[in-house]
This record gives sequence, C-alpha cells and structure tokens, in this order.
Amino acid sequence: MRALIATWAQKFGTHPDGAELPAHHAHCLGCGPDNPHGHRLSVTRQGDGVQAWHTFDDRHVGAPGIVHGGAVATVIDDFYGFLLYLEGGPAVTRQLSIEYLAPVLIGTTYKLEAHVTRREGRKLLVAASASGPGDRPVVSSTAVFVKVGVEHFARAADAPST
Repeated sequence: MRALIATWAQKFGTHPDGAELPAHHAHCLGCGPDNPHGHRLSVTRQGDGVQAWHTFDDRHVGAPGIVHGGAVATVIDDFYGFLLYLEGGPAVTRQLSIEYLAPVLIGTTYKLEAHVTRREGRKLLVAASASGPGDRPVVSSTAVFVKVGVEHFARAADAPST
C-alpha cells in the first residue's frame, strides 16, 4: 500500500487533452490490468472531463444477457475516480446515485462520459452518463466526492488486517 501511495503524485500531475489516464493501481477492480475479476477500464481526458468506451462481459451478468446493476455501479464509481487526476489529488466517494434508463447489455459497447459539475470546498459534485449504439442513454449518474489527503489512505495501510 505504501508503494502505491508513493506513485500517486505523478498520477495527479498534468494530463493533456486526449491523453490516456493511468490506472489507479494494477489490482483496481474498475481499471486495474492485473485484476482477473476487474473491468480493465481505459479512460482518456476529454477537455475538462473524462471519456471511456466499455463492454461488459459474461463475468458481469445479472439477468440473462443483462449486466448486473452492481457491476454498472462499480464501473461508474471507478470512472469518476479519473476526474480526480484532473483535480490534482485524491478524494473518496461520499454519495453515489445511479439511474438505470434502459438495460445495459452484455457484449454491447457503451460510451461513458463524466465531468465535475460544481466544487464546494472539499466537495466535488460530479455527473456521468453511459450511452449505447445510436447514442441511446442507458445510465445517468451523480455523485459527491470529498477531497482527502494521502494520510487518509496511509492510515488504512497501517491498520491491522483481519
């Protein structure tokens, strides 16, 4: 955990428009390339926001042919985390709201977009959407993130595991 925290400073640096943003860490459930259960989200900076294209697979099934709502929420929550690279430091999810507008289907590629809508002190209010073929919206989301210092995560690294 300490090694991971040590690499964060470079991740929260400047990222030019159109740049692919680095994974949060190798084993991150949302974007980590080394997590066998993960989504391997690949995200780029688009202006003041972020964008990704994502296809859910059979590991994410809820009802037959349909992505489990929890898998969708996982991707959206992790996707928001890439906005933090543009904000210059870490934050944690305080509140996450997702509106499922249509079934999210296994094997279909979706476009995800997110941006910060407002800043209130340490709070970041953010919004995201996912759309499928023909720009058909399938998910709308808002969330509140609270900026924290690296010590927030260092305390977790020092906590005894159970």
